[in-house]
Amino acid sequence: MRVLIGTDIEGVAGVVSFASQTGADTRYYEAAKKLLTAEVNAAVEGLLEAGADEILVVDGHGCGAIDFESLHPQAKLLHGRPVCAQDIRRSVYASYDVTVMIGQHAMAGIQTGNLNHTQSSKTIDYYKLNGRKIGEIAQWALHAGALGIPLIFLSGDEAACQEAKELIGDIETASVKQGLGRNSAISLSAQAAADKIRIGIATALKKHIIQPVKPFVLNGPFVLEKRFFNTDSVDAVSADPRYKRIDSQTVQITSNNILDIIYA
Repeated sequence: MRVLIGTDIEGVAGVVSFASQTGADTRYYEAAKKLLTAEVNAAVEGLLEAGADEILVVDGHGCGAIDFESLHPQAKLLHGRPVCAQDIRRSVYASYDVTVMIGQHAMAGIQTGNLNHTQSSKTIDYYKLNGRKIGEIAQWALHAGALGIPLIFLSGDEAACQEAKELIGDIETASVKQGLGRNSAISLSAQAAADKIRIGIATALKKHIIQPVKPFVLNGPFVLEKRFFNTDSVDAVSADPRYKRIDSQTVQITSNNILDIIYA
C-alpha cells in the first residue's frame, strides 16, 4: 500500500496567523514548520501501523513548509520551488494507491475557517467549478481522483473537515482546531493533535483496505471560474488563450478533462 500525503500549513494546530506564521519572512514561520512536520510524522506513524509500505510527503505550501531534518525517517519528501511540471508530478502521483491531506484549511470565504483561502490569500476571491464554489480540498481530491487515487483522510480545522465531508461523504477526518475567525482559533495541544491524526489516519487506511474507497470524480464538461480581488490580476492571465474574461475581475477556462483546468 503506497500512500501520498498532501500537506499545507494553515490547517495545523497552533498555526492561526497569516501575518506571523505562514509566510517565509514571518516571525514564527520556522516554528510553524515544525508544528506541521510533527503532524505529518504522526500521520506517517498511523499509516505504518495500518500497513502502509511506502509514504511520499508532498510539500504543498506555497513557499515550502516541511522541516526536512525532523521528517519521519520512513517518509520520502517531494519538495522544491519552483515546482516541476504538472506532467512530471502526475507521473509520480499515479503510482500511489491512496492519498491523504494534512494541515488543510477551508476554502476562501468560510466565516469560521481559520486562515481560509483558495490558492492565493492575496489575489483570489473564489474558485467555482460548474457554478459551485470549491477550494483546495476539491482540487486535490479531483486531481487525485482523475489519476485513480481516492482521498481517504483529511486533518485540519473544523471547517476544512466539514468541507471534506460535504464534498466526499464518508471520509475520515481529524479536526485539530476550531476556527473562530480568519485569524483566530481554539487549537488542540500539539500532542493531542498528533494523537488524533495518528489514530484517525490508521482507522482510515484499515477501513480502506477492507472496503476500498472510490476515487472522487465528477462528470464533465467542466467550467472553472476564477474571481480575483483586483483587475490587474485578470490583466496578467488574459494573455493566456485558455482563459475567457467574463468581467473585470473574473475569468473562465473550459475543458472536458478535469486535469486540464483544476490547477490552471
